[in-house]
Amino acid sequence: MTILPPDPDFTALRVMLARLRAERGWTFDELAERSGLARRTLIDLEHGRTTGTVTTWHALAHAFDVSIGHLLGPLCDNHTPPGAANS
Repeated sequence: MTILPPDPDFTALRVMLARLRAERGWTFDELAERSGLARRTLIDLEHGRTTGTVTTWHALAHAFDVSIGHLLGPLCDNHTPPGAANS
């Protein structure tokens, strides 16, 4: 029997992106310049029209100067992350 992991919480990830951008007072244009990503990509990420790639989220983590684990952590907001039950 295959046991699948819970679905990732992409809404929480979008909220994290919007929060980090708002905390810094950055427009989409400013974040695009800092991350090297297209403005349209950032808008689509924040509005839930795309989930992005690992490369996209890696660029955003560097732009915000946070670890990728911190940035992607909200994906597990509605369930126990792997390994947390054994801690």
